[in-house]
Amino acid sequence: MDREDVIQYVKERLFELQDLKYRDFHSKLMPTVPAECVIGVRTPDLRKFSKEFAQTEESEVFLKELPHRYYEENNLHGFLIAGMKDYDRCIRELDRFLPYVDNWATCDLMSPKIFKRHLPDLQEKIKAWIGSEHTYVIRFGIGMLMSFYLDEAFDVRYPEMVSEVCSEEYYVNMMIAWYFATALAKQYETVLPFIEDRRLDRWTHNKAIQKAVESRRITDEQKAYLKTLKIK
Repeated sequence: MDREDVIQYVKERLFELQDLKYRDFHSKLMPTVPAECVIGVRTPDLRKFSKEFAQTEESEVFLKELPHRYYEENNLHGFLIAGMKDYDRCIRELDRFLPYVDNWATCDLMSPKIFKRHLPDLQEKIKAWIGSEHTYVIRFGIGMLMSFYLDEAFDVRYPEMVSEVCSEEYYVNMMIAWYFATALAKQYETVLPFIEDRRLDRWTHNKAIQKAVESRRITDEQKAYLKTLKIK
């Protein structure tokens, strides 16, 4: 297939998977995406299609096509990248794609498994992403720190890195709050000082505490103490 045929094929397949009720519901969760750009494909169905499509030559043609019109085309693109087994290529494709990401859902669905085998190399790339001017590039970088560096690979320099992010973007600050809530669940003693010392802006600080208190991984005693640290 040539380029136009591949793009048409993908759109036809996505519309075959359309669920109108899901479209109407899901589009309301993404205020940054025009409703007419949402087809309405449930994530399990799209993930299944992406795995099949990844095995074809047409997927290589599709990956070269940016920007996309539809939300689901972007998600398909993200799934294809996340499934790549070549680390260097995965990074290259992410750097091409991330600046076009326009919503939290597409941003958050990408978590390449190959990253687990390249954590030392990934550190520098994450620093670059977090230093970007693009909202969802920054969000993605913080998300990768949350996904891959809060367990065995944890180091206090990572929450330090996140705490230094200064942004007025809601979707960046929400990810910072989510990161610290998760970090409190996994590395409580080390991360608690960031909250005690009020290293985050007021909104993000309080949101991190709120999300931590909602977590089942935080003890009742820890929750009670965290509530005393809210900034009024």
